[in-house]
Amino acid sequence: MATPASHPPLAERLRPKNLGEVVGQQHLLGEGLPLRIAFESGEPHSCILWGPPGVGKTTIARLMANSFDAHFITISAVLGGVKEIREAVEQASIWQGQGDGHGKRTIVFVDEVHRFNKSQQDAFLPHVESGLFTFIGATTENPSFEVNSALLSRAVVYVLQPLTDADLKKIVLRVQQERVLPAIETIADEAVERLVAYADGDARRLLNTLESLSVAARAEKISDVSDAWLLKVLGERLRRYDKGGEQFYDTISALHKSVRGSDPDAALYWFMRMLDGGAEPKYMARRLIRMASEDIGLADPRALRMALDAAEVYQRLGSPEGELALAQCVVYLAVAPKSNAVYKAFNEAKAFIKKDGTRPVPMHLRNAPTKLMKELDYGKNYRYAHDEEDGFAAGENYLPEGMAAPGFYRPVNRGLEIRIADKLNELKAKNNQKN
Repeated sequence: MATPASHPPLAERLRPKNLGEVVGQQHLLGEGLPLRIAFESGEPHSCILWGPPGVGKTTIARLMANSFDAHFITISAVLGGVKEIREAVEQASIWQGQGDGHGKRTIVFVDEVHRFNKSQQDAFLPHVESGLFTFIGATTENPSFEVNSALLSRAVVYVLQPLTDADLKKIVLRVQQERVLPAIETIADEAVERLVAYADGDARRLLNTLESLSVAARAEKISDVSDAWLLKVLGERLRRYDKGGEQFYDTISALHKSVRGSDPDAALYWFMRMLDGGAEPKYMARRLIRMASEDIGLADPRALRMALDAAEVYQRLGSPEGELALAQCVVYLAVAPKSNAVYKAFNEAKAFIKKDGTRPVPMHLRNAPTKLMKELDYGKNYRYAHDEEDGFAAGENYLPEGMAAPGFYRPVNRGLEIRIADKLNELKAKNNQKN
């Protein structure tokens, strides 16, 4: 067991002591929602808390132990191994035999459980099954890939989300109201915005940064934190990549436009600029997926699969190995044929639906699962395309009655969409012949 620090870090001092103090994760902790129900049930169950750093995984595990009046054993998968697992089993066995004949519950919390190998993870199985202790694992990696299926099947997976800007601002406000950093009296709104952007959803990162600021403020005898002073003290790590700032969005814009402009060298340059500046690779992966849909679309449908695969590779390997897959995707997207036809069709259809009335579904397109619906002519005269010549019901209408063909989707003369346009023209000719 670790000896408590004489002066614990700010993140530890501000750790919530009850559910009411928890910031964020309301999709799990709100009234009537999964984790709240688990707390209120009085019966702990094994679970895996999956989410990015600094979002409350350890806090929730500790609150569970408090709520269920259970002994809490922490094992770090980075530092521990089979020896620590055996010690936890021995302690749980001792506590199980104490008390009024029913013993006392034990919760074994394994931080970064994905770092345990298969045999180490297997060591928990018999004790979880026997009920000797409740297992709670915390991981930043996808449990589907990193946790043994046997252990995974015995635990509920709860997905935690990055804290929102509003959540992080609540934490800054609490720091100021409770005067836990007496050297700092006020923080300018612009400085708060920059701190929140830098924290990027991570409460621990935010609190550690605030603690660093407090040390600097005490040394310089400054009590009011301005944005300019913040930049001066924290320097390059804030200046180079302000997540919410103009430079960040300028650079992602340059990357996107380089991909759209089919310049792989420029795209790689801006991609590496962002990584070097501290941009989160997972964010970059999301943007690449967007580019594949928005700027390439059906001109090369493989681009979307490439982007999804690159995101998955990064999810599994992390940095720096996974970044190569993202770079490969950047180059592929840049050299792929371009089309925004689906993107434009999507936006046109969206705008049309907003202004158009709710048109009824034609009778021949309605499903008729009951006798009454068949008697009401639901599905009557529907032509099953697979039974028609060439698998196409020429002349059939699939739009609401009285609605002219809107022509949302207009393929471009590039890549696969050349063939798609030929196919659509062929089908249009067949429809015209039938009509």
